[in-house]
Amino acid sequence: MKILSILILSLLASTSQAGIIQIDETNFNAGAGVITFSEFALNTVNPTYTPTDYGGAPTDPTVTFDGYFSGQALSSNPGVDCPGAAATACVSGSPTNPLSLDPSSPNTFITTDGSNPTSPVLSGTPTFNGPIAVLFSSDQFGVGFDAGFFDGIGSTAITAFARDGSLIGSVSNSILGIEFLGLVTDDNTASIAGVFLDLISNEPAGFAIDNIRFGGVADVDVGPIPEPTSLALLGFGLLGFNLLKKRKA
Repeated sequence: MKILSILILSLLASTSQAGIIQIDETNFNAGAGVITFSEFALNTVNPTYTPTDYGGAPTDPTVTFDGYFSGQALSSNPGVDCPGAAATACVSGSPTNPLSLDPSSPNTFITTDGSNPTSPVLSGTPTFNGPIAVLFSSDQFGVGFDAGFFDGIGSTAITAFARDGSLIGSVSNSILGIEFLGLVTDDNTASIAGVFLDLISNEPAGFAIDNIRFGGVADVDVGPIPEPTSLALLGFGLLGFNLLKKRKA
């Protein structure tokens, strides 16, 4: 009985941290926040968007940008951490608690991009080959943006972090060109405090982001969230245990 209790607690602990589900741009409702980077002048460095700046409601988050989060740094061994990627966009380390932007990280800035049909875009430093971190003043359920222009599949990843800096999950590009990279938490809660975009392998063309979308549960329509496998297995385990107890009785 004691062993079973430990097993149950372990399974519950393993499911307490949210994961992510990849979504498309069409999953965001009209009420979601949208930043197009045309709101501010070209060459604006590390822009800060209040709800007024992007046409949001007073309760919507302030959104800030920089190169990476406190606790992270450019990799000292990019050949291992990001094989084939430009060292200037290969970041290692885990964010500290609470999640915050590192003011000493390479700047982000608004620029034009002839490869993106909705230019201007937000780039890291150096242009199209630097990391980009996004911090929300309040936790979000879903976040996504147009990213690219990609010349390598699986070259670039968007990673979501919770307010305490813990990892929620990550998705990478699956096509060439411009791709919408979006995600929501798999437990139907708003727990994304920030997201981060950097290279994980060779990307000849570099990358930038545009048309970032974000919102709470009411702003993103993903349909029923499937039950995590570990919880389903736990349910079957408890059912079997109860049947075994009845049989012994």
